[in-house]
Amino acid sequence: MSLWTSLEPASATVDPGGSTTVRLRLRNTGDVVDEYRFEAVGSVAPWTAVEPPSLRLYPGTTGTVELTFSPPRTPDATAGPNPYGVRITPTEHPDAVTVPEGNLTITPFSEVRAELLPPTVKGRFRGKPRLAVDNLGNTKLTASVSGSDNGDQLSYDIHPSNVQIEPGRAAFVKTTLKPRQISWFGSSEQRPYTLAVQRSGVAPLDVEGVYVQRSFLPRWLAGFLSVFVALAIAFVMIWIAYKPQVRTAATEVAQDTAISTLPPADPSATAEAPKAPSAEALAPPAATATQEAGAGGDGGGSGSGGGGGGSEAEETEAAEETAATAVQQRAADDPGGQHICYRVYVRGKGWSAAACDYDVAGTPGSGTITAVNIAVYGTNGTGGNDFVPNPGSADDTGHYDGPWTTAADGEDHYVGSTAADAPNLLGFGISVDDGNDTVCQTSYVHGATWTDMHCDKPGTESDNLGFTYVGAFNNDQWIEAVKLQV
Repeated sequence: MSLWTSLEPASATVDPGGSTTVRLRLRNTGDVVDEYRFEAVGSVAPWTAVEPPSLRLYPGTTGTVELTFSPPRTPDATAGPNPYGVRITPTEHPDAVTVPEGNLTITPFSEVRAELLPPTVKGRFRGKPRLAVDNLGNTKLTASVSGSDNGDQLSYDIHPSNVQIEPGRAAFVKTTLKPRQISWFGSSEQRPYTLAVQRSGVAPLDVEGVYVQRSFLPRWLAGFLSVFVALAIAFVMIWIAYKPQVRTAATEVAQDTAISTLPPADPSATAEAPKAPSAEALAPPAATATQEAGAGGDGGGSGSGGGGGGSEAEETEAAEETAATAVQQRAADDPGGQHICYRVYVRGKGWSAAACDYDVAGTPGSGTITAVNIAVYGTNGTGGNDFVPNPGSADDTGHYDGPWTTAADGEDHYVGSTAADAPNLLGFGISVDDGNDTVCQTSYVHGATWTDMHCDKPGTESDNLGFTYVGAFNNDQWIEAVKLQV
């Protein structure tokens, strides 16, 4: 094949969320009319538009094709140089493929979000909120975390105090709040505080929370103890003042003993000597009653955890690594922590590898998820159900398909279906510990981008729905990847 090509310019720069254009010039140096098809290749191919997609050239003529690069303002648009190529396939000679190469530099940007989970904590001696720091930029985030409050009423134990977060990832910082003075009696007091995420050269990102310090003893108990002490003192005083005087009515009687030197008149008239007690009298008395030994029996019960909507997914090979296999390994490495593992079923590709603790499961920008496999540890089990398209809806939104199902700690839980004709999974609801513990989530929606991270908020009645929803609601917006954290 005879073809001359040139990229103008060969290197270009673009900002995430913006666009730039590179021209590809080519000349048919052969002696036959040929038609050329164009396809962008490389890491930037999903954000590249080729116009026109094909071009017909006569011998000796020149044509121009425009490549428009539009990387999104998301962590997927990695900062720095990104090599790319344009595959040119001629119709007359399909085996003679040409791939001119160029370089696209994506500028860096930073975006950080932080949230306290939960924003309000209560306790007498300490509170333990968690700070979720999400790196939504396209460069590595390095930051430190510190705490402060008005009046220096709290002390802070922050672990880790310094974090490094890759693009598109999140870190969870454990914080222990301790009041400097214990409140023994009275009502609860609110202690507002601030956790600051500090980065070099950037103003700190402040996240505000409230620590509700409870008294060691409630106010009503203090009043009760005061009354009780007063009554006890009054009783003692009355007893001392009016103590009864006890006197005995018995009198001692002196007995005169006469000593006579005369012999007794009659030996038979002497008093009879007392008899020794019999052996029967010295024996201990016989038991009058016996104690019956009590008997008891142990009872047994059985329980089961299930996963709904995924009977096909449960029929996997014994050697396959499921979410339960992964979370049990996490539990063995960290038996004192909380963990969640998950994987997704992509139509035509099968199950993905298991991801854990806010890692990505799925492929953003490609693939259609029809089922999700979840397992947890340290959260007293999980529950959920699937949300699928509803073609008959008046507002073009989906609906929940099937009942809410649950699974115990360390067991596989499935939502959705792996059948060949299974509907796209628009999203799913999920809870842990029957809604009494926190689960956080974000998802990559088809045709859009990563959603904001959301968490359910146990203990806050106005916000507590008992679960959080992962995904979108419209019939044409299914999920392509998920990240979960407990």
